[in-house]
Amino acid sequence: MTDLLTALLATCDERGDAPALRSGALRLTFREFGGRIRATAGGLRAAGLEPGDRVLFSVRPEPAGVVLALGIVAAGGTVVFADPGAGPELFAARLALTGPRWAAAESLLYAASAFRATRWAARRRGLLLPAYDRLPVRHVYAGRWLPGVPRGAHAAARLAAGPAVSTVDDAPDREALVVFTSGTTAAPRAVVHTRGSLGAGLSVLAGRCALGPADVVHTDQLMLGLPALVAGALWTMPPYGLAASAEPVRYASGLRGVTHTFCVPADFAAVLDAIAAGRVPPPTGLRSVMLGGAPVPPPLLRRAGALLPGVELLTVYGMTEIVPVAAATAEEKLAHDGPGDLAGALLPGVRARTAPDGELLVRGPNLCRGYLGEPPLAEHATGDLARLDGDRIVLVGRKKDMIIRGRVNIYPGLYEPAIARLDGVAEAVLVGLPTGLAGDEKVVLAIVPDGPAQPVVAAVRAALPTLIDAGALPDEIVAVAAIPVTGRTAKPDREALRRMLERQCASR
Repeated sequence: MTDLLTALLATCDERGDAPALRSGALRLTFREFGGRIRATAGGLRAAGLEPGDRVLFSVRPEPAGVVLALGIVAAGGTVVFADPGAGPELFAARLALTGPRWAAAESLLYAASAFRATRWAARRRGLLLPAYDRLPVRHVYAGRWLPGVPRGAHAAARLAAGPAVSTVDDAPDREALVVFTSGTTAAPRAVVHTRGSLGAGLSVLAGRCALGPADVVHTDQLMLGLPALVAGALWTMPPYGLAASAEPVRYASGLRGVTHTFCVPADFAAVLDAIAAGRVPPPTGLRSVMLGGAPVPPPLLRRAGALLPGVELLTVYGMTEIVPVAAATAEEKLAHDGPGDLAGALLPGVRARTAPDGELLVRGPNLCRGYLGEPPLAEHATGDLARLDGDRIVLVGRKKDMIIRGRVNIYPGLYEPAIARLDGVAEAVLVGLPTGLAGDEKVVLAIVPDGPAQPVVAAVRAALPTLIDAGALPDEIVAVAAIPVTGRTAKPDREALRRMLERQCASR
């Protein structure tokens, strides 16, 4: 099994003075990048970090943050990604579960949580910050020193400029990363990845994308940036917080000279808008766009094919527990005219089966070790309902999204892709609204029309009887300006959509 870290450092040694990482004015060669990782590891070991120590990590995905995270892993530690906006109670529960001995955070977070005035300012912005400065751990701060940084805290920049460790052990079984995925304040849940499971996943992705030393990869996602570096490619990072959906021209301008990029669908749609409006020229040299993190509607793929001819559009299916699982090209997805959403062919090493209730179960060398505090995983129950067509996965819905109407169980994911393929439909989401009767829901189809609403709704209503099962026909079709989304990847927020539709129905 490939150890992510030793594979990366081997490439750094091999590529030497070739460019490795670029962000704004910062330029790092492979030699410099590997040197900073080794120096950070050496500084942390000298400061007392021991193998197996967990480090609560709240540093933005910028070059200094990437170096610090990899330096922690190189020193034998585990990076525990922590969301400072999770709220004090959930943060405390996660802290109790992971038992970190160290914390690495932005100096701004220390300052914002240390004083009454700054805590009040953060609260006004909706952030209930935990008291980072009072955590009973050793501290590392990123950025320039600010009041509130604990006395004795180590500066990440100073660590990266210090003496380097002479060797980094090849340890694929060593715990490397903890990521919280779900759970409540009473029972938080965290995924544990090893250096080997991360290395396996990233090598599969690099192979599928055919990454090599001549390539330039533009992304702020570690899942694509790290395999690019391992393959010897140049990783260019957009400024932190630069979402294409907010600043499409600036984001699209960063694609000049790039061969590969990753986008969530909402960001990619904004880039296409900017290109279509002539605000930015189509990026020359772009060979591949990887899309993931949320459903990719067919109209987006068709539009991208027209605006970016010759560019491979690759949708990737996976989850925190195992990335990636499957991939499909735009042509493959658009050619799929049966029920459900084609996730794509299983990637090398990944195996899948379905449980008796239709839930997809997956396993492979890139599977996480398990959930913190729970037995190791042999396979992961995805929560997705699917059918297997040879080595291809076709998703038919989420177990938790099931709509119950009388004696019929309706899985929205089985029908939404087909509805979204209809002319005039930009997006389509099915939800169930309570009727007041136990075990019965009203089925409502929300569509985002690509044109005047009434004709599109009428056309959809006429097409549905020959398109989907009679038992799944919606009781009502509602045109909405946009589907509510949630999270950084802008997935459809079905609960928010239910609330919105309930208010609309109540106001009639």
